[in-house]
Amino acid sequence: MFMKHKRSQTSEGILFTDQYQLTMAQLYFTLGIHEKDAQFDHFFRNYPDYGSHQAGYCINAGLEWAVDWMTNSEFSDEDIDHLRGQKSQAGEALFKEDFLSWLRESGNYGSITMFAVPEGRVVHPNVPLTVIQGPLAMAQILESGLLNKLNYQTLIATKAARIKDTARGQPLLEFGLRRGQDKGVNAGVRAALIGGADFSSNVGISHSLGYQPKGTHGHSMVQVFIAMGEGELGAFRAYADLYPDDCLLLVDTIDTLESGIPNAITVFEELKRNGHEPVGIRLDSGDLAYLSIQAAAMLDKAGFPNTKIVLSNQIDELVVWQIITQIEQEASKFGVDPSRLIKRLVYGVGTNLITSKGAPALDGVYKMVALSNGEDWTPSIKLSDSPEKTHNPGSKKVWRIYDKRGMATADLLTIGETNPGDMDEITLHHPLDHTKYRVLKSAEISKVEPLLEKILNKGKLVYKFPSIEEIRSRRKMDMDHLDSGIKRIVNPHIYHVSLSDELWGLKKQLTNSAG
Repeated sequence: MFMKHKRSQTSEGILFTDQYQLTMAQLYFTLGIHEKDAQFDHFFRNYPDYGSHQAGYCINAGLEWAVDWMTNSEFSDEDIDHLRGQKSQAGEALFKEDFLSWLRESGNYGSITMFAVPEGRVVHPNVPLTVIQGPLAMAQILESGLLNKLNYQTLIATKAARIKDTARGQPLLEFGLRRGQDKGVNAGVRAALIGGADFSSNVGISHSLGYQPKGTHGHSMVQVFIAMGEGELGAFRAYADLYPDDCLLLVDTIDTLESGIPNAITVFEELKRNGHEPVGIRLDSGDLAYLSIQAAAMLDKAGFPNTKIVLSNQIDELVVWQIITQIEQEASKFGVDPSRLIKRLVYGVGTNLITSKGAPALDGVYKMVALSNGEDWTPSIKLSDSPEKTHNPGSKKVWRIYDKRGMATADLLTIGETNPGDMDEITLHHPLDHTKYRVLKSAEISKVEPLLEKILNKGKLVYKFPSIEEIRSRRKMDMDHLDSGIKRIVNPHIYHVSLSDELWGLKKQLTNSAG
């Protein structure tokens, strides 16, 4: 246990960073600029593309866990000893003693100021989600760990939101523990809850986050009773006897329509006679849409029109869309009301959610945008042969603009103190193409909302983190203000992220002078 604890301290503490961050930090220290204030922006360049379908928005997540990690990370004696043991190609100490002494004394994030878009907000490419201001060396060391904490949770929250929206708000259960990437699944569960999952089967993290874990039983339980000679019906009866008010039966171990559902109905009738209400059945294989229709018809006929039908097995947003479409087209042919059936469905989503199958990583980046000259910020830009990789320079603010309908129509990046909501008209520049812009008159705008909030001030927490329920409410509100075209499963409409006149001019000036 002691060795495990030491290992986690080393691997998950402040050394949860990349080697090049430390070598750059030593260079800054050697040049005497390590405590010069710098500003870095964290943003992502592109929405997740799952191949057969694409996202048109993301859901921001991971902030609270990232801040918790930052405020509890500092260089310990053991960390310094690890660095002291690193050698150069020539066999010399890679990190010098004066640098290591500075890290031991000042190597923490206690001087970092952070602004961020709150968790649960809908976010878009090239919009700063997190802004870091602080001493250059420590702000640099922060990069890798911060990106790890924020990118993954945003990726999973986005996937969960897409599934929840496609499922028309029906209950969504996260089942990914067995298939996820080691302990990263805990962060994934939190993100899934933010994005729209109602519960998770993962017991430990569910309790840590204040949620009741949910689950059914596996095929192995039925197999055990078959091996003992008591059959599927015996397995169902035993389960119902122990959990009479929480009885949800997996019905596809033998034959879903010929055995599983009839046996489940037999047990449900016995429960009902004893004053208990069965919860429902779970389908984990086969044509889930067709089997849902047949199950609904059989359950309705038996007098159980309100029991839930839980669907699992490689569920994602595209599969949900296909299931609902098929139900709408075919259910009435079997005497089943399609709208009622859709409203009794529950989706158990495992691998495809926890791994964000098809788009396993968010291309979130962390770029320096300004360096302090003592009194003000000097904007900085990185040029690239790929125009989309030339980021937006300077210390910026982020505004969301709502049109007359109250729908989000653009996110605007600005510099300076001007509030675009006070202007008679706002010019929105395409971030890459100077020939593309649009002008919004004040009469066309219902609201202009700032998105960035101060989270840390010189290492001190100045923000009250909301509960996950509050974050979920914020997500739902933002989703309700997105046009349906943005939320399309396939080929979504492009949401506008734009630059103000001043920021476009600064970007052009720095690009020209650097070239």
